[in-house]
Amino acid sequence: MRILILCHSFNSLTQRLFVELTECGHEVSVEFDIHDRVTAEAVTLFGPDLILAPFLKRAIPESIWRSLPCLILHPGIPGDRGPSALDWAILNSEVAWGVTVLQATAEMDAGPIWATAQFAMRKAAKSSLYRFEVTEAAVSAVLESIAYFPDYCSRHWQPTAQTDWPELHGQSRPALRGQEARIDWTLDDTATVLAKIRSADGAPGRIDTLFGEQVRVYNAKPYPALGAPGALLGMAAQGLVRATHDGAIWIGHARRGKNPIKRPLAQLFPECLSLSLLDASPVDPIHYEEHGPVGMLHFDVYNGALDTESCIRLREAWLMACQRPTRILILMGGHDFFCNGLDLNAIEAAESPADTSWANINAMDDLCETLMQTTDRLTLAALHGNAGAGGTFLALACDAIWARKGVILNPHYKNMGNLYGSEFWTYRLPRRMGNTRLLDRRLPLGSTEALRLGFIDRELSPADFDAQIIAQACHWADSPGFATQLSQKQLQRATDEADKPLASYRTEELKQMQRNFYGFDASYHVARAHFVNKTAHAWTPRHLARHREPGF
Repeated sequence: MRILILCHSFNSLTQRLFVELTECGHEVSVEFDIHDRVTAEAVTLFGPDLILAPFLKRAIPESIWRSLPCLILHPGIPGDRGPSALDWAILNSEVAWGVTVLQATAEMDAGPIWATAQFAMRKAAKSSLYRFEVTEAAVSAVLESIAYFPDYCSRHWQPTAQTDWPELHGQSRPALRGQEARIDWTLDDTATVLAKIRSADGAPGRIDTLFGEQVRVYNAKPYPALGAPGALLGMAAQGLVRATHDGAIWIGHARRGKNPIKRPLAQLFPECLSLSLLDASPVDPIHYEEHGPVGMLHFDVYNGALDTESCIRLREAWLMACQRPTRILILMGGHDFFCNGLDLNAIEAAESPADTSWANINAMDDLCETLMQTTDRLTLAALHGNAGAGGTFLALACDAIWARKGVILNPHYKNMGNLYGSEFWTYRLPRRMGNTRLLDRRLPLGSTEALRLGFIDRELSPADFDAQIIAQACHWADSPGFATQLSQKQLQRATDEADKPLASYRTEELKQMQRNFYGFDASYHVARAHFVNKTAHAWTPRHLARHREPGF
C-alpha cells in the first residue's frame, strides 16, 4: 500500500510506525501538518491509499478525510476524547489504558473505530509511557487496522461506530491545564506529587514555585527522606529534594519563565548552592552492578543527553569498573534512551555554544577512546532504549551491540545542520558494515533492519530485557571460545593501531567538527536552536517527503 504519514513532527512513535510499515513492504512518505493547502498538495503528489495520523495537534481538512480514509491514532481507550488522554490517565491512576485507531470525521476523536490495543499502566512519566507502552500498542493497532483495509475497500468490512462499540469506557475530557494539577505541598502525598509531575513530563511540565519564582518542573523520582511538607531538604545529583506530606521527591530539571530549555535545577538557581548536599546514590543516573563474570555500567541520563560533566563521570566510572575481576563489561545506557549524544540543551544555554560544543565532543571522544582501549575484557553495549546521533556511535565503540526488539536508531548527524560527527565513526562504522552509507540516508533504523545490516549483533525480546542481558552475557563469558575471541580482539586492536592510530581518526574528525562549531557555515547552530526551542516546522525535509523529490 501507499501510506502517507501526516504528523506534527517526526517523533519517536511516528518513527517507529514509519519503520514498521516500511518493513512490511508498504510505500511510506511523510508530510508535516503545516497548512491545509500543503497537506492537500502532498495528497495530490503522493496519491496515497490512506493517510495515517499518529501525532497531530489539529483536525485534518474535511476535503481530505471525505476523499480517502484517514486513520487517527488516539492515545486513549475507546470512547476517550480530548488532547490530554495520557495526562488524565496518569493523574487518575488508571490501572490499564490503551490506544485506539479512529477514522477521521467532522467531530474530533468521534469517528468509527478500526482497532484498539490495551496495556497495563506503569508508574512512570508520560514521555516514558509514550515511548514504550503507547508505542507498542500503537504498532499493534495500526497493523491490525491496515490488515482490514482490503476488505474495507471491497465493502466486506466496516469500522465500528463508537456508539456500537461493545466496551466503551472512555469519556470526553478537556485539555489538562496547568492550574488544574497544581501541587499542594501541604496536602499531597508522594504518589500524588509524582503523578502530577509525571503527567506533564516531557511537555508542558508541571507548574510549581521554587525560590519565589514560577517554574515548570520535570524528571521527578521518589527520594528516601522526611521533612516539613514543601521544605527544600537539600541538593542531590544536580537536583533538589523536596518534602511531601509523607516523604520526599527529587526534582531533576525545570525551565524558567518562557525559556523552553530544560536544565538541571542546580544550574538554574544559584540558591541551590546554599542547600545541604544529600546522598546522590538514590537518584544518580550512573551506577554499577555486577553478576559473576559480568559488570554492568548504567547511565540513565535525562533524555539520553550526555553533557561534558556526564561524559567525564561516565569515563571515570568505566575505568573504576575495569578494576573489577570481570570478563565482560556492559555499557547499559538507560531505560528510556541508550544515548542521544551531546547535550544540546546545555550547549544552547551556554554563554558560548561553540566552546561548550567543543568541550562536549572532546569529552565524548575521550569516553569512546577509553571504551575501545579496553582490551583486557570484551565489551558490550546493551540498548533497551532508542539511540541517536553520537549515542549510536558510542555504542559502536563496544565490541558487540545487543538491542531490544523495537528500538529505533538514528545513526546519522546531518539532521543537525551539516554536522560531521565524531566518536570515531570513521574507524568503527566501515569495519562493522563495510561502508558509511548509513550516515547519508538520514532515516530511522529499526532493530530488525539494524540486525540485518550488521549494525547490531543481537535482537532481544522486550520482556525482562536486563535479565536476558545478564543471562546471555554470563553464558558468553563462560563459553569455550571466549579466550580466543579476546585474543583476536587484542590482536586486531594492535594491528589497527599500527596501521592508523586512534589519535589520527580523532584529529581528522575534530578538524571537521571545528568547522561546524567555529566556521562560516552556521547550519549546526541554527538547527540546534530550532531543535531546542521547538521551532514550528516551515516545511517537511525531502528525505521524509519522498513525494516531493524531483522525478517521484
